[in-house]
Amino acid sequence: MVYIDEAHPSDIWQMESNVHEGVLFRNPTTAIEREQVAGACVRNLHIAMPALIDSINNQVERQYTGWPDRLYLIGTDGRVRYKSEPGPFGFEPSKLSAALSAGA
Repeated sequence: MVYIDEAHPSDIWQMESNVHEGVLFRNPTTAIEREQVAGACVRNLHIAMPALIDSINNQVERQYTGWPDRLYLIGTDGRVRYKSEPGPFGFEPSKLSAALSAGA
C-alpha cells in the first residue's frame, strides 16, 4: 500500500461521512505530518500489509494517478498488472482477485 495525498482534508474539502466517523485531518504540509496521518489511517483501518508513504510533493500520486484512491497490483517484475477505477465505487474485488490468480 502507498499512502498518497489526502482526498478529503478538513481544511480543504471535508466529506460529511468523515465528520460522522471522526476522520478529521488537515492537509499535511510536511513529511512528518503526512507520516502521522498515514499512521492513523493504517491503525484505524487495521491494515496489516506494509505501507509506504508518498513524498510531500506527491510524486507517486502523479505517476500512478492514485487520487482518488485506486487499487493497483504490481507484478514481481515491477509492472502494473491491475489498476482499478477510482474508489471506493470503482473497486471490483473480483477483478483484482482474477489478476492475482493470473500470477502477477
